[in-house]
Amino acid sequence: MKEKHTPWFEGSFDEKSYRSIFKWGDPTVYKHPNEKLYNLMKKTFNLNDEWFSAPQHLGLEIVEDSFPSKLPAEHIAYFESKLGKENVHCDTFNRLRVAYGKTMIDLLRLREKIIENIPDVVLWPRNRADLRTIINYCENNDIPVYIYGGGSSVTRGVEAVKGGVTIDMRVHLNKVIDFDEKNHTITVEAGMSGPKLEEILRNAPVTLGATKAYTVGHLPQSFEYSVVGGWIVTRGAGQNSTYYGKIEDIVIAQDYVCPQNRDMTTLNFPAAAIGPDIDEILMGSEGTFGILYSATLKIHEYHPENTQRFSYIFPNWEEAKEAAREIMQGEFGYPSVFRLSDPEETDVVLKLYGVDGTILDKLMARAGMKPGERCLLLGTSDGEKGFAKHVKKMIHKICRRHHALYTTGFVQKSWEHGRFKDPYMREDLQDFGIMIDTLECTVTWSNLEHVHSSVREFCHSRPNTICMTHMSHFYPQGCNLYFIFIAKMDSIDEYIKYQSGILDAIQKSRATMSHHHGIGKSFAPWLEGCIGKEAIDLYRALKTFFDPKNIMNPGGTLALDLDDSERRFT
Repeated sequence: MKEKHTPWFEGSFDEKSYRSIFKWGDPTVYKHPNEKLYNLMKKTFNLNDEWFSAPQHLGLEIVEDSFPSKLPAEHIAYFESKLGKENVHCDTFNRLRVAYGKTMIDLLRLREKIIENIPDVVLWPRNRADLRTIINYCENNDIPVYIYGGGSSVTRGVEAVKGGVTIDMRVHLNKVIDFDEKNHTITVEAGMSGPKLEEILRNAPVTLGATKAYTVGHLPQSFEYSVVGGWIVTRGAGQNSTYYGKIEDIVIAQDYVCPQNRDMTTLNFPAAAIGPDIDEILMGSEGTFGILYSATLKIHEYHPENTQRFSYIFPNWEEAKEAAREIMQGEFGYPSVFRLSDPEETDVVLKLYGVDGTILDKLMARAGMKPGERCLLLGTSDGEKGFAKHVKKMIHKICRRHHALYTTGFVQKSWEHGRFKDPYMREDLQDFGIMIDTLECTVTWSNLEHVHSSVREFCHSRPNTICMTHMSHFYPQGCNLYFIFIAKMDSIDEYIKYQSGILDAIQKSRATMSHHHGIGKSFAPWLEGCIGKEAIDLYRALKTFFDPKNIMNPGGTLALDLDDSERRFT
């Protein structure tokens, strides 16, 4: 039977249109919901085929050059004289595309053609000296400075609420500075993209004259359009972090250009006991202390042929959680990709990856794995061949002890095939008023179920809402809990109110509000409630040291200059 196709947009659009800014990834690439997922949307949101015949707010309009820069002409002329006119941009389109990231608030504003909080000028520095020139001039003239990397921020971290200058790191600052095969490190400029870095390392015998192929192992879902600097200043995590570590486990050294000529270049050693760790102080600073120019990262030998794939279906959430905890506390080595979906997400994932209705699905049913109760665990083990096989073997023993059904590597392969493509479906849903977004937090094993149940209770307090949840980025002491909510919403205000309620629920349940997305301006009101007033005061003291004139990313990022009336406590 031929599938019925809904009118998902695949038309062309101008490279300077609103859609060109909010579309995820490659402008020529699309991934549409399959028929089963489409039918689930219709059922959940009480919609019919007719509703999906009339897309809304496609954003095909060209961004008009209608917002003149407020920066005095002499400042523009200075930047042009130092950087070249080709690296200084004052038109509305170039300013808008570096002011918004990929949070739902940004996307909704772009669809509504709402232009606000954009910089007055966008600069493309060519080298470290250009960064020094920009910072000195801006500090002397009280010009705010914002940093833009890959544009995948989901926290409003790049929004230029005070105007001024945005520095786009992608254009020129994307090169390899040093490669040290003996020490297993690579030093790159902060604008280096994830795909470019991995391409260089995986082909290192050709690109770097190395003896082997390598990888950093940092592969976030935003991998295709994220940059090294963004990973570091937001303390990001890749999908393989359970084995390779979060970015703070990968960074060896950093080089920052800061106000007051207080540049910080940290030491290039694997470890030290020379006081508080300066690298840790600088990571996660989100452009509020200075500009990250370069970083030295750990690398690992690249052996994709050794990867062991697996997937399991558990009869219920309780058995699945206990198996995951035992695996992480088993001390036999860690898996690489490791992801456990709760019952609601499992049902959606099996539809999304084409498992629902297959022979594999029928085998699950015969084994007593019921829809609405069953939970999917998928993953890989990486590293040396014997190690990878051993980890998979031990995981198998624990999963079977918890009554799981081994479902081969098929589901994992299906997930891998779409791991960086799933965000492309957002545009399809948003074209018809259906919002999809995520919030994540860190939990301990002892508090996991309280957080899971209480946050989901709030998510489902809104009728006709899907709330998929999975565990990922695992540790012996706990994990990241990731909430994906899908709902039909009519306004930006409705979305903001709902998102705030979820963040309230996360904070009230005693979890952290962010494991790897950073804080930005979106989550800043909850930060003090999470870490305490003393920690906020310490952040402010560091800010005063690095940036006494508050030119670096002002406007509420990390709650550093947030009005007290905006802070939220539960």
